[in-house]
Amino acid sequence: MHETILHRATFNTLVRPYLVLYVAFFLVLTIVGIPLAVIWVCGVGQWWARHYYDKLECELSTRTLRFRKGILFQVEKTIPLENIQDVTFIEGPILRYFHLSMLKFETAGQNAQMASQMQLVGIIDAHAFRQQILAARDQLRHPTLAAPSGDDAQLVALKHIASRLDEIAQLLRERH
Repeated sequence: MHETILHRATFNTLVRPYLVLYVAFFLVLTIVGIPLAVIWVCGVGQWWARHYYDKLECELSTRTLRFRKGILFQVEKTIPLENIQDVTFIEGPILRYFHLSMLKFETAGQNAQMASQMQLVGIIDAHAFRQQILAARDQLRHPTLAAPSGDDAQLVALKHIASRLDEIAQLLRERH
C-alpha cells in the first residue's frame, strides 16, 4: 500500500548551538570534563552538531510518522499513527532562549529506552506539526464515511442499521 507524505518537518538551525552547549554543560558538571568541554565547544562539538543537524529528518504520512537522527548511532524510527497515544510539546527556559521546542512521542507499549529515543528538538512550528500528527492519527482511527461509490454493501448496511436505530429511538420516546 502506498502512503502519501502529508508533511516533512523542517528544523531550526539553532539546534546546532543548543546541542553543543547542552553537551558542554554536562561535561562541565563532571569537573574532570572541563578540558573536554573546551575542546567540545571549540571544534568537535561544532562538527558533530552540524552533521547531526544534517541527518535530522521527520515525515508524517497518512499511516506513519518516520524520523531519523544521529551520526555514529543513527536512530530511524517508524511509528504507526494508530500507536501514538500522545505527542507532548516541551519548552523550557533554555529551549525558549534558542527559540526551540521538543516533541516527545508517547506510544502504546513503549519502554523507558524507546521513550528517550522518541523525541525531536527544533522542529519549526512544532505546535502546528503536533496538531497535524494528532489530526492524522484521529483521521486514521475514525475515518469519515464517504459517499457511497458503486456497490458499497457495508456502507448501505450501516445506513440501514442507523435508520432502524432512529426508528427504535423514536418509538421509545413515544412510549415515555
